[in-house]
Amino acid sequence: MNWIQSIHQWRRLPAAEKLRHRWQAIPQDVAQSMAFEREPVEIRRLQEKLDQIAPPASSKPLAASLPILS
Repeated sequence: MNWIQSIHQWRRLPAAEKLRHRWQAIPQDVAQSMAFEREPVEIRRLQEKLDQIAPPASSKPLAASLPILS
């Protein structure tokens, strides 16, 4: 699969599935960022913290889903 096919596959996923993938990627993303700053952290600890937080119901911020009143 090339990168174009990967993008098309990602775009075909339902919004809830995309949100699930993004949510599950948080510990790895944070660990990589902390390692880059030379402040390593255990992914297991990050995952434990993430497990304590309920995932958002949607990926849209509340303000983005409200109409603008004039």
